Amino acid sequence: MKILGIDSSGLVASAAVIADGVLASEFTVNNKQTHSQTLLPMIERVVDMSGVSLESLDAIAVAAGPGSFTGLRIGASTAKGIGLALKKPIVPVPTLEGLAYRIGVADGLICPMMDARRDQVYTGIYRIADGGLECLEEQCAVPIEEIRDRINALGEKTIFLGDGIPVHIEYLKNELTVPYVVAPVHMNRQSGAAVAALGEVYFRKGRWEDAGRHRPIYLRKSQAEREREERMERSGDSGA
Repeated sequence: MKILGIDSSGLVASAAVIADGVLASEFTVNNKQTHSQTLLPMIERVVDMSGVSLESLDAIAVAAGPGSFTGLRIGASTAKGIGLALKKPIVPVPTLEGLAYRIGVADGLICPMMDARRDQVYTGIYRIADGGLECLEEQCAVPIEEIRDRINALGEKTIFLGDGIPVHIEYLKNELTVPYVVAPVHMNRQSGAAVAALGEVYFRKGRWEDAGRHRPIYLRKSQAEREREERMERSGDSGA
């Protein structure tokens, strides 16, 4: 089976090709260039270097959200464009599940965390079990205090990763009552390879969709939508 994995949900942009259980190529950047500049050239490069043609792909796995609204739209439109052109299915991989699967093998819990601003994080709680991912807490957008309470209540050693950790690590140090570690630098951000690998698992389980039906998972409203609603509320108040 041949899977192209794409992740542009956060600060990192990553693309990879897995062919017959082997990571054939991967390209990951975290250099503050916009994903609209980097993603298509990255995909072209990993496909070319893998020796796997786009036409021979079985599916395209994409980090489906949550995450950066702009990044998710770029990833979704890119995956849809390839899928529609080549008549390939899309496997939507929830962003936090793809990030958790980056760890691969671990004792205890895995808690990926992306900074969602306004003192909130995109997060979830997972465990590696039988080569797959067991979900203990579905991905969500919550205040950092809420995920602290959930982890402390579970009472197990936890591995943290994601761009939300540097933002909240001092708080976690002071508030956690369980043992914890932070994933090392080569394992603590999004990975196209992890999305492709988990995408293959989900594809075999029938968790795929036609390219034209794919939509990102946002979990919450964009900043522009929130600001518009706030303006409308203020306007309504002033007119009362």
